[in-house]
Amino acid sequence: MNPLVAASEAFRKLEPDVEIEWDARSLSDFELYPLELLADKYDFIMIDHPHIGTAVAKQLLLPLNGLVEEAFLQDQEFHSTGLSYASYTYEGKQWALPVDAAAQVSAYRQDLLDQAGLQPARSWSDVLSIAKKLPKGQYIGLPLVPVHAYSTFFTLCAQLSNRAYWSEGIDLPMEVGEQALALMEGLMPYLHSESVHHDPIQMLDLMGTSNEIAYVPLIYGYSNYAREGFRPFVTSFGNIPSDSGVPSGSMIGGVGLAISSKCRYVDIAAKFAVMVASPSFQRTSFFLNDGQPGHREAWLDPEVNRMSGGFFERTLETLMHGSLRPRFHGYISFQEQAGNLIRYRLMSQTPERQTVIQTLNEMYMHIRREYQEAGR
Repeated sequence: MNPLVAASEAFRKLEPDVEIEWDARSLSDFELYPLELLADKYDFIMIDHPHIGTAVAKQLLLPLNGLVEEAFLQDQEFHSTGLSYASYTYEGKQWALPVDAAAQVSAYRQDLLDQAGLQPARSWSDVLSIAKKLPKGQYIGLPLVPVHAYSTFFTLCAQLSNRAYWSEGIDLPMEVGEQALALMEGLMPYLHSESVHHDPIQMLDLMGTSNEIAYVPLIYGYSNYAREGFRPFVTSFGNIPSDSGVPSGSMIGGVGLAISSKCRYVDIAAKFAVMVASPSFQRTSFFLNDGQPGHREAWLDPEVNRMSGGFFERTLETLMHGSLRPRFHGYISFQEQAGNLIRYRLMSQTPERQTVIQTLNEMYMHIRREYQEAGR
C-alpha cells in the first residue's frame, strides 16, 4: 500500500482539494474477495485480472477508453511487461492500468547455494539435483496453498504445451496435465514441510529470516525481498526452470488500478490513475516506496535494478514469455476448487492422475456454463 499512499500525497500537490485514502487487503483477499463488495464502497479498486470477466458482467468498473487519452493507453500497451496490459483488456475495452507486474519466477538464497557449491536451476532436472545436494536442514520450497498449487500446475501445463488451454476455452489434454502433476509430485519428497501451508509471502519471509529454504523454482516474485535490509537475509530472483531453454508459461499476476462504476469523481480518478501508471512515476516514487512497477521502462531502469539486486532484469524474460489465466465470469470459483483438488492429489496421491485431469476439465466446463446461463 505504501506506493499508493505516496501517490496520493504526490497527487494532492497537483490537486490540493483532493484527498485519496487507501485500505489494505491480505493476499488471500486480493485473490478471492468478491469485487462487488468493494465497488460499492471504493472509487478505486486494485484488481487481479482473473476478476475482469465477473467485474464486466456485473458492471462494477468503468472502461478507461474515453476517460484516458488513447495515446497514453497505446504507450501502456507498447511498454507492457509481458501480458500485463492485455490482462486487463476485455471485450475490446481497457478496464485497468497495469501499475504492478508479476509472475511466477524462481527465488534463491545465493549465499546458501554458494556454500553448497550449487547454481540456480536452469532445467527441471537441475531442480532435483539442487534438492538432493543441499546440506541437512536445508530444502527447496514451493508454495502449495490451494490457489498457488493451481498456479504452479497452470504454469507447468503452459510451459509443457506452449499453450494455455483453459484460457483458450478448451480442455486440458490428459497427457499435458499428467506430466505437470508428475513433475510436481517428484518434488514433494524434497520440499520444506511448510510448503503445503505457505503462500508466496509466507515462504519468502521464511527464506529471508532463516537458512531453511535455499531455492524455490516457482513463486510469485516480490522485489522487496531482493532489497538490502528488507529482511535479515536477501533473497535473489531469476527466471523459472525450463527444459526447452526458454522460461515460458509462467502464470502472470500483478495488480491493475481500476475505477469503480460507482465513482462520482471520474475525471479526477482518471487523472490519478494516469499519474500512477506513468513511466516517470513508476520508476521513481512508486518503486522507491516499496512498489513493484508494471511499466517496462521501470523494469529496465539501471537504478531500479541496482537497488533491487537486479530483480527486474533477472526475471524479465520469464514475464515476457508468461501465460494468461482465464477471465470468464465465474473463473475465481474454478481456480479455488481446482487448487484444492490439485493440492489434495499432491498430499495424498489420490485420486488417480487421470481422474484429477478429467475432473478439472469437467469442473471448468460446468462452472463456465453455469455462470453463462445465470447471466442470460
